[in-house]
Amino acid sequence: MIIGIEDVKKYLPHRDPFLFVDSIEEIYLREGVEEKEKYEIKEIIGGGAIGSFFARPDHSIFAGHFPGNPILPGVIQIEMMAQISSFALMKIYPNWKNLQMDVMLLGVNSAKFRKPVFPGMKLTIKTECEKVRGPFMTNKCTVTCDGEVMSDASVLASVKFTEK
Repeated sequence: MIIGIEDVKKYLPHRDPFLFVDSIEEIYLREGVEEKEKYEIKEIIGGGAIGSFFARPDHSIFAGHFPGNPILPGVIQIEMMAQISSFALMKIYPNWKNLQMDVMLLGVNSAKFRKPVFPGMKLTIKTECEKVRGPFMTNKCTVTCDGEVMSDASVLASVKFTEK
């Protein structure tokens, strides 16, 4: 299942210049969880999402970070991980188009920025849900480019849905 930018915008509350998801290539479940229409919250543990983001050379963030030597900031990579992590919840809320998402990044652990991300790089972001308690979820995330790890971290977020 590929989710294009228009559905990404219907799902996430973020907008340009702070939307860091171009598409979602896959929403997956851990091994052993049967395919069905709707899942319980505990069933997404071990599952996650795989998405992409193209670091457009004309993105405004590169103008200031850093002039003459543009690099995608680590904090933006963390935000990208958090945004893509929330897509695993589509398995729990198949009626997501009728819901309003309220999401907040609460914490980051073990962040490592292994290689710089430059303009023109197509990034793949893989997330895996490690823990869910109520509206709080922790995800292990990795950003890669052409198979090379650029950064990784564990992100904690609060995600709530309400009727539109």
